[in-house]
Amino acid sequence: MSFEVIPERYPFTTDDEKWMHLALEQASFAEMHGEIPVGAVIVSQNRVIGVGYNAPITLHDPTAHAEIVALRDACARIQNYRLPDDAVLYVTLEPCTMCVGALVHARIQKVIFAASEPKAGSLLSARQLLSNNGYYNHVFEYQHGCLERQASALLRAFFKKRRAQKKQ
Repeated sequence: MSFEVIPERYPFTTDDEKWMHLALEQASFAEMHGEIPVGAVIVSQNRVIGVGYNAPITLHDPTAHAEIVALRDACARIQNYRLPDDAVLYVTLEPCTMCVGALVHARIQKVIFAASEPKAGSLLSARQLLSNNGYYNHVFEYQHGCLERQASALLRAFFKKRRAQKKQ
């Protein structure tokens, strides 16, 4: 199976933006709990089947990234460890290596992320895990930039606030 990287700044649909707004709401919940504001929503058949936000500190679980929490939620709801063939993940920050691996195993069809992650991003930035075509038994499409400014602004504000608190 081959995969396709959809070009940067590809025009997003109003549905894409609607689902990413929901992911941004999830990111706000993370921030309210003192977590890095990253949120995720999984959609199938034009309905949300899973939601999640970063919670490794709150849950004392290093795997509780927004994507993993959303995957767990979706899989519990559908009672299957594999996602439907049309499942799309909307996430506010580029997934890390762990999350990409989980998305491969869950058989996600597509990932749309808002902001890139230069240090830990594993689709486009620091590592391009899916570029080694043939290594994985499943690959997915991905697209980035949907509501990027909003997601980036949320992250910048969070880290600015955190740095100010550390100075006190």
